[in-house]
Amino acid sequence: MSLFESVYEYVKKVPRGKVVTYGQVAAAVGAPRCARQVGWALHVNPEPGVIPCHRVVNRFGRLAPAFAFGGEEVQASLLEAEGVEVVGGYVDLEKYRWEE
Repeated sequence: MSLFESVYEYVKKVPRGKVVTYGQVAAAVGAPRCARQVGWALHVNPEPGVIPCHRVVNRFGRLAPAFAFGGEEVQASLLEAEGVEVVGGYVDLEKYRWEE
């Protein structure tokens, strides 16, 4: 399985109302130094709506300023619809981070 395929499979597991970080995804798929590649994989997500890339944030809980499917506002709206509070473009990782 390719890195991108592994990323997609992992991100599909993230439950509604939770988030993970790019680095967390990279480590989970066995590529701990590939957080940027995780970001690129999600940017070219082949199945928006099936692969919930909106649930991935940076290590500080910051939303993606260039969210691939409509911008930061769209990502915030998707997360808020799942019950995740977004304040100033950030998610509280202590409250919303998913640990598998």
